[in-house]
Amino acid sequence: MGAGTWSVDVFPVTVKHFLRLLALPSRAGSFSGEKLMKIYMNGKLIPERDAKVSVFDHGLLYGDGVFEGIRSYNGRVFKLDEHVERLFDSAKAIDLKIPMTPAGVSRAVVRTCAANKTYDGYIRLVVTRGVGTLGLNPYLCKKAQVFIIAAGIQLYPKKLYEEGLRLVTVGTVRNLAEAVNPRIKSLNYLNNILAKIEAINNGCMEAIMLNSRGEVAEATGDNLFVIKGKTLLTPPVEAGILEGITRNVVMELAVEEGLDVRENTLSRYDIYTGDEVFLTGTAAEVIGVVDVDKRKIGNGKPGAITRRLEKRFRAFASSTGTPIA
Repeated sequence: MGAGTWSVDVFPVTVKHFLRLLALPSRAGSFSGEKLMKIYMNGKLIPERDAKVSVFDHGLLYGDGVFEGIRSYNGRVFKLDEHVERLFDSAKAIDLKIPMTPAGVSRAVVRTCAANKTYDGYIRLVVTRGVGTLGLNPYLCKKAQVFIIAAGIQLYPKKLYEEGLRLVTVGTVRNLAEAVNPRIKSLNYLNNILAKIEAINNGCMEAIMLNSRGEVAEATGDNLFVIKGKTLLTPPVEAGILEGITRNVVMELAVEEGLDVRENTLSRYDIYTGDEVFLTGTAAEVIGVVDVDKRKIGNGKPGAITRRLEKRFRAFASSTGTPIA
């Protein structure tokens, strides 16, 4: 090894620890030796104990990479094509070349679910920039790394779907589109994490993030909706949101429900005075909000329309998708 060079394989980080560093979900008990998951890594399914990411991977060093969170329901992967398309769009936006075709990525997701019997669960699809130097230059990274975890997740306790969430508006402003565009689902989630810290320190599990203009953007990991009469309102992409796949499905279901669905610029006033408020996300699905900044929403319980949309979404998600062989 010459002067000024490094051996990049000497100090590997296991996927387990990579997940913990990024605060990603894992299957309960899977790291205790009860039953090892199989992790997809660069074309192979390997035991989780052998799934390692180099400490020189820029995904770990700088959050340089992209990911998708995907759900499986009733033996099918929900909206797989849409998730893979968004993954490739995010990668293109940061000039990251995924060493697989979209069809190949989709097959790998299904293969990983089948290997782990993840018929009702959560899939984390990750593409890192790959091994490079300690400098920022991404073009010195050798090759992007692809790994997939198929496990389980429970974002919120079941009782919160019955009782509803309390939210607080936080001071952490959503990323500017001109800086790190929120439409890029990157591994760098520090903006969201800082807002989450504020929420937790204020006794809430979720937060409302505003954009630089003071408009409502989204929650730290979910999209936000307001119901006023028979109108369903949600911030547009231009407000600084990730265009959620669950969000788009719920908007379609709301039209079927007879609601007038609009993407509008929203202020906190619109949230406070809404008849109902709810969040959507891959992990959260549809969950009602009953309190925002200590203002009671509606009657202080998840609203009737919210509960109907929650039920419709789960029925739809359980009946469609890419089959897991």
